[in-house]
Amino acid sequence: MKKGLAFLFSAVIFINFFGCKRNADKNNDEDGKAQVLSIQDYFPFRENLKSTFEGVGNEYASFTVTIDYTTDNKIQQRINNGGTETLSVLKLEGGKLSEVYRRSEAYYRENLTDKENEKAEILLMEPLEEGTTWTLSDGSRRTITDIEAPVETPSGNYKAIKVETENQNGKTADYYAKNTGLVKTVFSSGATEVSSSLKKIEENVSLEQNISFFYPNIKNGKIYIKDLKVSFKTNDNASDVLGAAYKQVINSDLHIVIPESVKINNIYLDEKNIVHVDFYSSAVKDLNTGSGTESMVLQSISDTFGKYYNTDKVIVTINGKPYESGHISMKEGEYLKADPEKAIQIP
Repeated sequence: MKKGLAFLFSAVIFINFFGCKRNADKNNDEDGKAQVLSIQDYFPFRENLKSTFEGVGNEYASFTVTIDYTTDNKIQQRINNGGTETLSVLKLEGGKLSEVYRRSEAYYRENLTDKENEKAEILLMEPLEEGTTWTLSDGSRRTITDIEAPVETPSGNYKAIKVETENQNGKTADYYAKNTGLVKTVFSSGATEVSSSLKKIEENVSLEQNISFFYPNIKNGKIYIKDLKVSFKTNDNASDVLGAAYKQVINSDLHIVIPESVKINNIYLDEKNIVHVDFYSSAVKDLNTGSGTESMVLQSISDTFGKYYNTDKVIVTINGKPYESGHISMKEGEYLKADPEKAIQIP
């Protein structure tokens, strides 16, 4: 129930960082002529940014947002409200800013900017003027009701575009400030009101995660687990970052799982909740160190990435083909069974 409520309140929160930063505190140019407002004015495109929102009315109304990935017209946000982490992909195209993909319970790092659902949710649409209205796929009506709405937040006071959404559950008002993005959202239904207000924005911030890495002890035949702090910048390749972290030498008793010469090509979670870890061809020679050792190394890989992606199924491939060495040969689609609970924790 807790995670369900957490997802409910993260589903109505979108932090948006598209566009180029502009010096545009007024809606008139130097000659006094009215400017045509664009979505880019209200979504400054920023990387390595962390926004913190203060909530009132519900335990999940407070949340943070970090930026995982960006492309020319897309941005992937990580929304953490204390109960769940949600990945949201926004797309700017044709005068519309839309959420095109969303994945809940996503505590891992993966680039999802190439994914889109059949139905996108339009968050903001041009022309940015009072009265612009559009209908969402669920029948909700969304309208720009003010382009200079005064709004107070812990981070300061703004004049913002106010977008109101009405449906059978109630009304939501979202406030977007120039050069900042979403600064406040208020949901009301009868006597109930839940709000989230921008508290602060931090720049040049990395996403830090404590990740469990597994290592075999060849002498006693047991697998050990060590938690390491791993940092991701916006657009960091998860395969590179995780692979580099796994190369750390923990102690002389534990066998190195991924030698310096071995590189991970790709890591992803498929629609069947199976993790795929693909190595470059050089891995076969370097991981093939005897049948017993090789089996423990593969089990450690399975435990590490299975635990990180919260699944017990891990497929290891070499250049996209089933793993095969002198001792171990896997079939197409055959997976390793992650069993991280058997490992011994290292302080």
